[in-house]
Amino acid sequence: MEFDWSSSTSQLAGSLSQQEVEESFEDPFAVKLLPDSPRFTAQARFFNLGRTVSGKGVFAMYRTNGRQVRVIVARPFEPEESFFYERKVSQALQ
Repeated sequence: MEFDWSSSTSQLAGSLSQQEVEESFEDPFAVKLLPDSPRFTAQARFFNLGRTVSGKGVFAMYRTNGRQVRVIVARPFEPEESFFYERKVSQALQ
C-alpha cells in the first residue's frame, strides 16, 4: 500500500506520526469502513481503525484510488472506537 503525503490537507492529531498511521493500515485486524452517510460516500471517503506496532489505536479518514491512500485526518482512538475495534478483533478470533 502506497501513501500520498504530498497533500497539505493531511491532518495528524495528537502526537501521531506518518509512520504510525501507515502501521495502523497494516494491522491484520484493522477495520475498514465505508460510511453510510451520503455526505461521505459522495466524496468516496473511508474510515480505518487499526493499531500501530506499539499498540496505539489510530482512527483515520482517507481517500484512495485503489493504489494510493491519501489520509485526510488521523487521530488516536476515542474510547468508543477502541471498544468497537476490540469487539471486532474478538469476533474475528472466535
